[in-house]
Amino acid sequence: MFCSKKKSSEVERIVKANDREYNEKFQYADNRIHTSKYNILTFLPINLFEQFQRVANAYFLFLLILQLIPEISSLTWFTTIVPLVLVITMTAVKDATDDYFRHKSDNQVNNRQSEVLIDSKLQNEKWMNVKVGDIIKLENNQFVAADLLLLSSSEPHGLCYIETAELDGETNLKVRHALSVTSELGTDISRLAEFDGIAVCEAPNNKLDKFTGVLSWNGSKHSLSNEKIILRGCVLRNTSWCFGMVIFAGPDTKLMQNSGKTKFKRTSIDRLMNTLVLWIFGFLICLGIILAIGNSIWENQVGGQFRTFLFWSEGEKSSVFSGFLTFWSYIIILNTVVPISLYVSVEVIRLGHSYFINWDRKMYYSGKATPAEARTTTLNEELGQIEYVFSDKTGTLTQNIMTFKKCSINGRIYGKVHDDLGQKTDITKKKRPVDFSANLQVDRTFQFFDHHLMESIKLGDTKVHEFLRLLALCHTVMSEENSAGELIYQVQSPDEGALVTAARNFGFIFKSRTPETITIEELGILVTYQLLAFLDFNNIRKRMSVIVRNPEGQIKLYSKGADTILFEKLHPDNEDLLTLTSDHISEFAGEGLRTLAIAYRDLEDKYFKEWFKMLEDANAATDEKDERIAGLYEEIERDLMLLGATAVEDKLQDGVIETVTSLSLANIKIWVLTGDKQETAINIGYACNMLTDDMNDVFIIAGNTEVEVKEELRKAKESLLGQNRSISNGHVVFEKQQQLELGSIVEETVTGDYALIINGHSLAHALESDVKNELLELACMCKTVVCCRVTPLQKAQVVELVKKHRNAVTLAIGDGANDVSMIKSAHIGIGISGQEGLQAVLASDYSFAQFRYLQRLLLVHGRWSYFRMCKFLCYFFYKNFAFTLVHFWFGFFCGFSAQTVYDQWFITLFNIVYTSLPVLAMGIFDQDVNDHSSMDCPQLYEPGQQNLLFNKHTFFICMVHGIYTSLTLFFIPYGAFYNTVGDDGQHIADYQSFAVTIATSLVIVVSVQIALDTSYWTVINHVFIWGSIATYFSILFTMHSNGIFDIFPNQFPFIGNARHSLTQRSVWLVILLTTVASVMPVVALRFLKVDLFPTLSDQIRQWQKTQRKARPPHSRRPQTRRSSSRRSGYAFAHQEGYGELITSGKNMRAKSPPPTSGVEKTPYNSTSWIENLCKKTTDTMSSFSQDKTVKL
Repeated sequence: MFCSKKKSSEVERIVKANDREYNEKFQYADNRIHTSKYNILTFLPINLFEQFQRVANAYFLFLLILQLIPEISSLTWFTTIVPLVLVITMTAVKDATDDYFRHKSDNQVNNRQSEVLIDSKLQNEKWMNVKVGDIIKLENNQFVAADLLLLSSSEPHGLCYIETAELDGETNLKVRHALSVTSELGTDISRLAEFDGIAVCEAPNNKLDKFTGVLSWNGSKHSLSNEKIILRGCVLRNTSWCFGMVIFAGPDTKLMQNSGKTKFKRTSIDRLMNTLVLWIFGFLICLGIILAIGNSIWENQVGGQFRTFLFWSEGEKSSVFSGFLTFWSYIIILNTVVPISLYVSVEVIRLGHSYFINWDRKMYYSGKATPAEARTTTLNEELGQIEYVFSDKTGTLTQNIMTFKKCSINGRIYGKVHDDLGQKTDITKKKRPVDFSANLQVDRTFQFFDHHLMESIKLGDTKVHEFLRLLALCHTVMSEENSAGELIYQVQSPDEGALVTAARNFGFIFKSRTPETITIEELGILVTYQLLAFLDFNNIRKRMSVIVRNPEGQIKLYSKGADTILFEKLHPDNEDLLTLTSDHISEFAGEGLRTLAIAYRDLEDKYFKEWFKMLEDANAATDEKDERIAGLYEEIERDLMLLGATAVEDKLQDGVIETVTSLSLANIKIWVLTGDKQETAINIGYACNMLTDDMNDVFIIAGNTEVEVKEELRKAKESLLGQNRSISNGHVVFEKQQQLELGSIVEETVTGDYALIINGHSLAHALESDVKNELLELACMCKTVVCCRVTPLQKAQVVELVKKHRNAVTLAIGDGANDVSMIKSAHIGIGISGQEGLQAVLASDYSFAQFRYLQRLLLVHGRWSYFRMCKFLCYFFYKNFAFTLVHFWFGFFCGFSAQTVYDQWFITLFNIVYTSLPVLAMGIFDQDVNDHSSMDCPQLYEPGQQNLLFNKHTFFICMVHGIYTSLTLFFIPYGAFYNTVGDDGQHIADYQSFAVTIATSLVIVVSVQIALDTSYWTVINHVFIWGSIATYFSILFTMHSNGIFDIFPNQFPFIGNARHSLTQRSVWLVILLTTVASVMPVVALRFLKVDLFPTLSDQIRQWQKTQRKARPPHSRRPQTRRSSSRRSGYAFAHQEGYGELITSGKNMRAKSPPPTSGVEKTPYNSTSWIENLCKKTTDTMSSFSQDKTVKL
């Protein structure tokens, strides 16, 4: 927030290496980051400004000023200033504590050490002291300190590998490479210190996948692209060291540009209370005006008779001026309708709810000893009103762990588990996995439960051997050995790692590669294949192939890819096997597995040589090079022989499917916003049951221009509405209309289920001002929305779009730094403490370890918090209207003199002592149904979304209830005491006796009322409610005693009154009559409401009562897999693979190549590989809920 100043009009950035003095004239930001809101100097003014944005605080400050004026104050000033200072102080301490942890986190990052080249030598320097233009040395597994231009590295040709999980959520390794002119600098410190190149590049921005610039050095200019840049937040992997020049630092880095600002969040109830306080203030002004007018009339007509008695001189006090002073006096007296104790109580209740979240053992993840944590205490009830959940994918819904689950080889499925009778069964802990102990290089984390595959291998099944051989040869995996001699695979994509690991465990072990060979160990025998060609993957081909020569001299093409693509390349002789394998793939996809078809082709030596010569010519061509190469790939990848298919599980986190289903039943819409590719996101959508084959349609928006996107959105909407009208015979049901800033959107309840999938580049156009209206309208009519390849800032923009134009409460959940902006933008931000660091957790409002805990957080804690807060507010406003408006009625009988009905001490203690604890107990402990019912019946969540429990209507009802109670409290004692004598024949209608009677009636009435309002009784509720009544009487008799009067005669004038009044039977009868008259209408109305119009929670409570004696055991929801005809696309990496990188040898260290067999390979022209690489680069849950509802 308070970072180094930089030119706001920066158009381009000019950076000179190793020259701080030159760069400082541009006033670039340093590398210090600030995520905190305050510092020592700004905390007090900014925090007070934020607190007095709360209308109630400003209102009480105004009342305090009024009370300091003697002419109008009828109450002492300490009754307002003490609680006001208490509330301000408590909130300030909480805000300071939250910000302290932000400072602590910032300092932890800013004080990290980095090696910086200063004065021709490497020095350890704190990150915050790194400047633009500095040259930094990074070592393997280190975080990148700033956005760097890569100069040189330990790898050949200036390559380095990075992991970008903190930026885009991907754990795939990505390659970056230095310019050839700078890679020669190597690790020579003297040459690096003399490097004085000048980089001219784009201004700081948030585009993670784009960078343009030019490096000028030694009289020549070199183009810079994103492939030359390493961004802050990345981790260096598989690279011993590298050097880079700082281009962007601190807040200018792309990571921080995407992080968003820390916002002051308030709940919808807070905002509503601000409005209600203004209403109440207006109401008090009206009451004050009425009483002021009455005072002026009374002074003019009656008051003159008292002036002689009061020794007032004529004309000293006019009736108009008296009315003016009385107006302000009544404003002070009647301010207790909204006492400051309301806000103290709200903060205490929220704190209690936060501790319940922290203490919930069912949200504790024992795997990492991580409890749930409420990192803020001001948003709990908002958890009960969520309508939209925006979720990251990688690390949030999934574990980002790929596991080889099943395969189909030559028409037979391997991976199914059968019991002793041959029946298919589920995998359980009792089932014995395949024993791989004979394989010394086994990956011990791999498990497979079908023993038939190992039996087929041992029997020498040639198709099975060829299948596993293909998995060991056709990939881009790099291998290395660690210090313990164990084989370690470095993978571009987790999918490939899973397949190569599976082949490894079944005896086909990928050992090493060179640019010209691949060495594998086949069942204990080391075999080296000559790599003749590598046909790499891209998003159009959706497959990859290798052409190898085996030791026998045979040339083989091995290919794997999406079944929809590969099946078109098969030889006609595969028709029967194709049908069978296709059915198997459908079965795998139905289980949410990611499938891949496997095929091969035998090539003749002569044909291959002719084809390879054409490939060399195509690589050397200047015109239509890519098209020619693609055509040659198509030509050789035909007439393939099908081997089978693989099925890999992108393992979901535990409980994701149940959580998604349950939240859907609670009418919560889940949008997935991911930086991952479209195919992967769609697969996870199906695996989570967000997408199903039963959906009427899935709309994919992939336009590259604004016009295309707009047209695709229009067609999708027409298709959706057209299908809906045909399904419903022309009848479209309309729901509520909501006014948008850009126009109104009619939310139509369609009869079918639809999904919308949109890519990041299309989303960029769709978020333009004249298109986003159509995007939002279509998205809100769909059951599921998936946004793929989105940047962190786009995630925040989507959240802001829904927040602003749908007027809905939003929640964002993620686990990486790429989710921080989204988390800060949503009403509620939740961080998953997962694999990708703590940035998301530090920016969040709540955190826990597993996505499944979101179900309990919302349906139990969120719903209870909302329910309790609403109940608390309804009761609080009721009791204070009842307490305060007695003064209004009394004004008509005391000459409108601003005389209070009650003793001043009773006014002071009523909200602080007599009624504070019972309402706190209800606000903290009350529950309409238990946590099991809340989880089992998600529909209970909907009242919070519809804001039914506390709104302007319910406030009006509470107000009327309070007014009625104030009428009974005043007029029943008034009528009873009119011309009445006590048991001893004396008159009891004195002011003090009247005050004690009304005060006692009030305490008893509000205590009985809260007893009626309490749904869940605990020992604490009993102690607080009945203890408060006992406390009232003990304090009452103490304050009216002779002893305290002797000590403070001016402060306690009601001497002996309690003892005198409360010994009269008539007084107790009046109190009883007042209580019955106040409570009985409410009891009758509630009885009729529950009997005639029961809510769902009423039905559940009734059902629980009837089942309490013989409750059936709680059964878990059955989990079933959906069937699917959908083909699950294979999730390769986003950019083109490392094929050319491998065959060029530029990523490999010089070493003696292993012996090759067969004819020597003539490498084709690969001089332009870098340029090419840069260029190309619900059913079960529903029935359960329905069954339960029927039972109720």
